[in-house]
Amino acid sequence: MEAFRSLFAGPGIATTILYLSITAFTGILLGRINVKNLRLGVAGVLFSGLLLAHFGVRADLHVLTFVRDFGLILFVYAVGIDVGPRFFSSLRREGLKLNLFAVGIIVSGFLIAYLLHLWQDIPPAVISGIMSGSVTNTPGLGAVQQVLSEMGRTADTAQAGMGYAVAYPFGILGVILVMILYRWFFRVKISHEVEDFNRKYQQNRVKLESVEIQITNPNIIGRKIQYVKQMVDKEMVLSRILRNGTYMVAAEDIILEEGDILYGVSSHEYADTIRKTMGEVKFADKREISGDLAMFHVLVTNRKYAGKTIEQIGIYRRYEANITRIFRSGLEILPTRDTTIELGDTVRVVGKRKLLPDIRQELGNSLIELSRPNTVPIFLGIVLGILLGSIPVYIPGLPAPVKLGLAGGPLIVALLFGHMGRIGKFDFYMTPGANMVLRELGIILFLACVGLGSGADLGSTLAGGGYIWLLYGAAITFIPVALAAIAARLIKMNYLQFCGLISGAMTDPPALEFASSLAPVHAQTTAYATVYPLTMFLRIILAQTLLFLTM
Repeated sequence: MEAFRSLFAGPGIATTILYLSITAFTGILLGRINVKNLRLGVAGVLFSGLLLAHFGVRADLHVLTFVRDFGLILFVYAVGIDVGPRFFSSLRREGLKLNLFAVGIIVSGFLIAYLLHLWQDIPPAVISGIMSGSVTNTPGLGAVQQVLSEMGRTADTAQAGMGYAVAYPFGILGVILVMILYRWFFRVKISHEVEDFNRKYQQNRVKLESVEIQITNPNIIGRKIQYVKQMVDKEMVLSRILRNGTYMVAAEDIILEEGDILYGVSSHEYADTIRKTMGEVKFADKREISGDLAMFHVLVTNRKYAGKTIEQIGIYRRYEANITRIFRSGLEILPTRDTTIELGDTVRVVGKRKLLPDIRQELGNSLIELSRPNTVPIFLGIVLGILLGSIPVYIPGLPAPVKLGLAGGPLIVALLFGHMGRIGKFDFYMTPGANMVLRELGIILFLACVGLGSGADLGSTLAGGGYIWLLYGAAITFIPVALAAIAARLIKMNYLQFCGLISGAMTDPPALEFASSLAPVHAQTTAYATVYPLTMFLRIILAQTLLFLTM
């Protein structure tokens, strides 16, 4: 018993870790409580920490500061690695429009926060915390608290956390409220929005389909398949040949004969090119492959092939088989000879059935191999991210330079790592499960530290007029999103896409969860992922900018 009494006697390291674990455990359970399809989610950890600190739990501030900052780094790095592969491609087509909307929401919220400071003379740390809480942007709060800590203003660090905590609830609910009001006021029918999105999505995406070619160009009769593959390398992948009623693999040395029918994978946008080069093109439903041939999928886990091109790997030279599609990060890629294979890719192979075990063994197909932790790039990314985040950025009119900090630096580096996939022998692949664990662990640790570090003054803050902070936060949340809703209606933006957009612009995962429950399509998550990286970057910079402008 004496050992337990000493454990709770003071805020030591062991005691702080114990309190963090209790906060995380109770907060996760609190976040799972479902009320009319609404849940706090991971934000429950923040409120759990606030309540525990309010009722007397005291933790070591030095330990909390370290765990808070390290948790923030883990969270933003995992987000960057996950979003990176799709970030630059998502800026195409409607990406620019969606990001312009997001920038409008972000800047208008910043201006409202600044005007509230001028009008009500709200302390800099408080208004910066309120703005971060009203848009549920945890890294923005982290950047503000880091600046205050470097300036030695520990009390202001707690005030920023308190402002964040007070504004956070409506930051979640306000976005969902706008979704509901938008749908009610404009009489939106979800079924119509789903049809509209699916129609546009099918028009905009490059869809790979099975293709059948009846050769009519006499110039390729008598030519080897190798020659034909080189002609249509960018437009089509050849998989097999139908000759005299028998299918065979489209191997390099086979010579084309009159009456041959070629099968492969292509897209409608390449149909004219293929028709001029080879012959009549017919896009058909997927055909069953039987007899000696088979179609199978292989998960690439052999690290010696990661980062090499189809040409360098040369499966088609060593086996009677062809790689016809590559699946990566939710994308479907037409493989040319110059296409790079990355660790974690799933490739579709058409070839001799008896060769299936050999090809699988060569490429990997080992979940055990893929699940081995790839930790070196994580720490390399953290090192580079901290260095990048420490570079001062001088903005005219501000009394001190802003920095990307521990939130922005690792995020930018992780986005680049995720986009590039590798640098030399370093591949940055992270399994979805590992990424989710890293992300969840980071945000849980951060929110637990913020709650335990700020909750001691919760009662006195609310009793002393802090409840008015909730109204300030509500204005910063509601007004920009409501204006965006009106603008979105004027340009006839898809409602489901708009819901994902405002969830991303407000960095609000619970709102995205609500939006995703409206319809089983990708409109919400696609829009969210498109605006999230730029949003996160601007939120971090503007949170610091507001702090400096109001000092």
